Amino acid sequence: MEFVKLVTETKTMKTFRILGASALFASAMALAACDSAQENAVEDSAEAIDEAAEMQADSIEDATDGTGMEEAGEAQADAIEAEGEATKDAMEDAADEMDNNLPQ
Repeated sequence: MEFVKLVTETKTMKTFRILGASALFASAMALAACDSAQENAVEDSAEAIDEAAEMQADSIEDATDGTGMEEAGEAQADAIEAEGEATKDAMEDAADEMDNNLPQ
C-alpha cells in the first residue's frame, strides 16, 4: 500500500504543479488585460483547478477504499480537496478585486 501512496503523492504533486503554473499564467494574463472577460477566464481556471483536485481526491479514496489505508486515504483526499477549494477561492477573490479596480 505504500507504493499506492507514493504513486498517488507523486501524481498529486505533478497535478498541482501543472495546475499552479496554469493558474499563474491565467492570473498574469488577467492582470495584464484587466477586463471582465479576463476575470471570467480566471474564474474558469479556478473552477478547473478545484474540479481537478476533487478528481484526484476521488481517485485516492477509490484506491484506498476497503483497505488498511482507507483512513489515511480519506485524510489525504480531504486535504487535497481543501487545498483545491482554497486555491479556487483565492483566485476568484483576486479576479473580483481586479474587476473592482477597473475605471468606471
